[in-house]
Amino acid sequence: MDTIKTLIQSKFKTLSLVTTALAFSVIILMVRIKLNKSFFYLFLVWNVFLAVIPYAITMYLNSKKEIHPLKLAFWFLAWLAFLPNAPYIVTDLIHLKTGNNPYIWIDIIVVLSFALSGLLLFYLSILDMQRIVISRFSKLPMRSITLVILLLCGFGVYLGRVLRYNSWEIISNPQVLCLDIIDIMTSPIQHSDAWLFTISFGCFLVVGYLCFKTLIPYHPHNPEDNYNAQ
Repeated sequence: MDTIKTLIQSKFKTLSLVTTALAFSVIILMVRIKLNKSFFYLFLVWNVFLAVIPYAITMYLNSKKEIHPLKLAFWFLAWLAFLPNAPYIVTDLIHLKTGNNPYIWIDIIVVLSFALSGLLLFYLSILDMQRIVISRFSKLPMRSITLVILLLCGFGVYLGRVLRYNSWEIISNPQVLCLDIIDIMTSPIQHSDAWLFTISFGCFLVVGYLCFKTLIPYHPHNPEDNYNAQ
């Protein structure tokens, strides 16, 4: 309990920022529901809940002073499986429809607010995981690993948005999922759209990561800001 309390205190600013972003997203969604008399974008609440899971995993791992490498590997894989759900919200912009909608402006604000909340959780979680892994395996090439993770997230978003898979199907429907992944990997020409999406979205995440990491101040004596993993 003391460890969790200390963790919350050390990350108070970050948690306050995340809470504020999520609260604004929900409030603006409620305003949109009131104006449009429609619950269409309510699915964004579920999407952002899924985006919270990887951040919750890194918060949990941060609360552990010691953790067995096998247990860390398990949580890392679980974290990686859910991680694409955070940037996935960006692709919900496809639901925006102009037509005769007089409140298109609030629809844009709603989707963007949830998307930005998802990206905030995404990058914070990545920086947290970097620090967790590097503290136990200091010789790992963290920069290269992070680049691979960001590209994998681009592929994960493709699987979710285009092929309509979700993270749970790794357990509930692994055979079909694996066959589709193998087919895409072994037949790049036939699945050029998958590769183009993965590389494009992956590069988008890389650029965002570089910007986000640059803006995060680094203070060696402040656990909250000690994200400068090499």
